[in-house]
Amino acid sequence: MTATIRLDEELEKTLKKLSETLHQKKSEVIRSAIRHYANKIESQKKNRIAKAVKKTGERDLEVYRDFEAAIDDGI
Repeated sequence: MTATIRLDEELEKTLKKLSETLHQKKSEVIRSAIRHYANKIESQKKNRIAKAVKKTGERDLEVYRDFEAAIDDGI
């Protein structure tokens, strides 16, 4: 697939500098940047899910303990 992007002057200079530093074509630098960004987003998504699962588990444990306490009280 071919894609066309418009870069402001600062990004164009940054891309050129990265390309020269890494000894890669500009297109490869862009592909690497997209892969890196996608991996970062996926990692953040997994972290948010893990936190939600942990929070849910902690809340469920509170409910379970309240239930056990009520049972112990003879209700």
